[in-house]
Amino acid sequence: MTDNATAGPAATAAAPGATAAPLPYDAVVLAGGAARRLGGADKPGVRIGGRALLDRVLTACAAARTTVVVAAPRSTARPVCWAREEPPGAGPVAALAAGLRHTTAAHAVVLSADLPFLRADTLRRLLTALGGSGADGALLTDAEGRDQPLVAAYRTAALRRELDALAAAHDGLTGLPLRRLTGALRLTRVPDPHASFDCDTWDDIVNARARIREHGHVLDEWISAVKDELGIDLDVDTNVLLDLARDAAHGVARPAAPLTTFLVGYAAARGEGGPEAVAEAARKAAALALRWEEEAAEAGESGGPSAPDAG
Repeated sequence: MTDNATAGPAATAAAPGATAAPLPYDAVVLAGGAARRLGGADKPGVRIGGRALLDRVLTACAAARTTVVVAAPRSTARPVCWAREEPPGAGPVAALAAGLRHTTAAHAVVLSADLPFLRADTLRRLLTALGGSGADGALLTDAEGRDQPLVAAYRTAALRRELDALAAAHDGLTGLPLRRLTGALRLTRVPDPHASFDCDTWDDIVNARARIREHGHVLDEWISAVKDELGIDLDVDTNVLLDLARDAAHGVARPAAPLTTFLVGYAAARGEGGPEAVAEAARKAAALALRWEEEAAEAGESGGPSAPDAG
């Protein structure tokens, strides 16, 4: 990120246990920085887990009514509105003001384009924290407790008010650091060292690429990447499909596992196509695999992974 704002005197602590429904929002993504610590590389286009950093952020904010990316237009995983600060390179405050001109919602999520671990549920938590408080904004804090104003949800009216005041006081917004803006806002904070991790250096990128391949993350990362690549917006219980694959591999033959799960997906697509259809098709296929295994056992056959046709 371009700037880490310090806590202003009017900042508030996060309201514990906020449970209000997430608020409708627009998203402003700042993607036009110079990436000096990356030697001027195209940071938004750097791939983590096979997906450009910008596309990963756009996936996280897919529920936004309007998504504005402040940068020169490029190919993205989903359609967005493009904006540019004047002059280009005028800094994050000027970029935020440029993006905000294209929004109409009462709340805006403001994000940098270098957040490899950002998820939709992170934004829901920010919006819920904001809605359950009287604050002007809710932002993440990183592992060291520092504010991350570019992973945050704000009341749009408060942002516009303070941006207008800054522009009047400084004859424009060029070159102003974000702390000038956030220091005048009442903020609530949500600690999240994982989602707030940003890629400022090549070491950060190497670290991010390694982390998504860790055992506890790799499956979720891969499923998310495949869904994005195929244009699938469907949340299913992956444990159901994994259990089905295990049953088919054990009760029939190893090659039956991927083929069975493919057929379940095909059957679900021909029907209602939602998560319930996937679950029902998986249930039927799993029951069939168990019947197949029982018959093999009664006949004294192996039928498991060590069978000759198991590969």
